[in-house]
Amino acid sequence: MSIPRMNRRALLGHALLAGTAGLAGCSVLPEHPYQERHEYPLVLPPPEAATPTPPAGARVVLVRSLRAGPGLDARGLRTIRPDGTEDLAFWEEWAVPPPQAIEDAIRAWLAASGHFAAVIGPGSEATPDYVLEGELTFLAADQARGQARAAASLVLLRHGTTNIPVLQRVCEGTAPLTGPLAAARATAMLSAAAAMLGQIQVVVTQAV
Repeated sequence: MSIPRMNRRALLGHALLAGTAGLAGCSVLPEHPYQERHEYPLVLPPPEAATPTPPAGARVVLVRSLRAGPGLDARGLRTIRPDGTEDLAFWEEWAVPPPQAIEDAIRAWLAASGHFAAVIGPGSEATPDYVLEGELTFLAADQARGQARAAASLVLLRHGTTNIPVLQRVCEGTAPLTGPLAAARATAMLSAAAAMLGQIQVVVTQAV
């Protein structure tokens, strides 16, 4: 059965209107420019100095895996805004999770002190005399204070059948912020972490 010409025109008009309405209901998302991800090395070698020979009877210390405080298992750079809220950068981040890097650095700084016969990690077959464990509690740029701060809560135990605590301390380090850019914040946080590690080295060697 053929459709009259006028009816065909009417049907075509309805189809065009329906198509236009369908297009009006769609939205075209704007294109976002490519955002490059920046990674900053969280490497904290001990100060360059001649490592003294460990004294006779030097002890072995085990540094256990460092726990992460709230939000510190993420790699993004953390900033405390002037109003107290936190910003965790998505495109600006550390190359490794901060607790892992600080844990490795603690071992390196204690070994460089020359105070210990050995500084070992989990999985070592050596028997430790002391065990150091703790948590990274802070690593951020505080804009209101104009400084970066790093902090870790540590417990040193004398290893044995009953682990006896010989030291419990919160070690902190700060460094001034030199600018708002991410690279400046990362540099300040590295300096704050280095100051914290220096304090850890001192208090642990004195306790042992």
